[in-house]
Amino acid sequence: MTTVGYEILRRDLVCQEPGRYLGWPSVAVRGNGELVVVFSGRRDEHICPFGVTELVRSQDQGRTWSEPELVNDTPLDDRDPGIIETPRGALLISWFTSVAFVEWAERLKDAPGYGPEMIAGWRERIEAVTPELKRAWLGSFVRRSENGGRSWGAPARVWGSAPHGPAALRDGRLLYVGRRYWEGPDALVVEESTDDGETWRVRGEVPVPENEPFARYHEPHVVETDDGELVALFRYEAPREEDWSMRQSRSVDGGRIWSVAENTGILGYPPHLLRLGNGWLLLTFGRRFVPYGQRAVLSRDGGRTRDVEHQMVVAPSPNADMGYPATVQLQDGTLYTVHYQMARPGEKTSILGTHWRLEGV
Repeated sequence: MTTVGYEILRRDLVCQEPGRYLGWPSVAVRGNGELVVVFSGRRDEHICPFGVTELVRSQDQGRTWSEPELVNDTPLDDRDPGIIETPRGALLISWFTSVAFVEWAERLKDAPGYGPEMIAGWRERIEAVTPELKRAWLGSFVRRSENGGRSWGAPARVWGSAPHGPAALRDGRLLYVGRRYWEGPDALVVEESTDDGETWRVRGEVPVPENEPFARYHEPHVVETDDGELVALFRYEAPREEDWSMRQSRSVDGGRIWSVAENTGILGYPPHLLRLGNGWLLLTFGRRFVPYGQRAVLSRDGGRTRDVEHQMVVAPSPNADMGYPATVQLQDGTLYTVHYQMARPGEKTSILGTHWRLEGV
């Protein structure tokens, strides 16, 4: 197999909020060439009550970015937003809400870096978490905009959750492979929308090997190959961290029936999949093990094999609090990857971008 080279063209600071923690971005390129990035912003820490969904834009391939626009601010912690442009040109955002900060506050009330002052600032949010509030807001959601994100429709509940959200298929459907936590039994659910994301139904589930419980599978992403098959990859949490290799499943019937998930041998998480203009698949993921960083792997045959031995380092990181990269291909064929990590030592995390290209492709 001929090795494909790559070149880093530029690294960008996409968004930074001094003193605040930003995380888990996703990116879409619109038909007009605009880049839109969503992330969880205005946070105290990795887990806290205050996360919101924010959106920034670039008109110049990521060189400069707009000020953040607020999209979601529910009474709970808004996390892991994904974004796509739908076949009809709408923007669709996915995200989930969390009450993990309630337990976290008790665990960290005396911990260095948190302490009673920070946790005291959470008290009002913690006391507001009633069963009624959880029934109203705890779960996974999607939301659409038909005017480029200037305004947004009402949130709609979905069953599954995944950091980078649904994928748009060539037949006009939207397909969302996610982990179901709240509505119904634990499963890897496959949902579809035939009306551009306005309504959703469960189409199937992804099976896992008998010796690998669903509880180890998280944060999937799905892509359609050139031949119309669907490929989904999953974060997999093994008993030992050195075995945390992503799993993969395939569907040849549009998402109803899926193969039993298999080990890819690629250490890292979570996955983001992109079909390039030449039909190859690009997998971008975070390596939260030494050496830390954002990695990319190519497949020339629709995900049946991958060039695991020649991983591309899109962006190194100083520590493990980083990752969740997502990549788009720009109109000139170059690539743009967003992720989160510290921009400089001692700071809280920011949203960063890398403009890069594959050589000879």
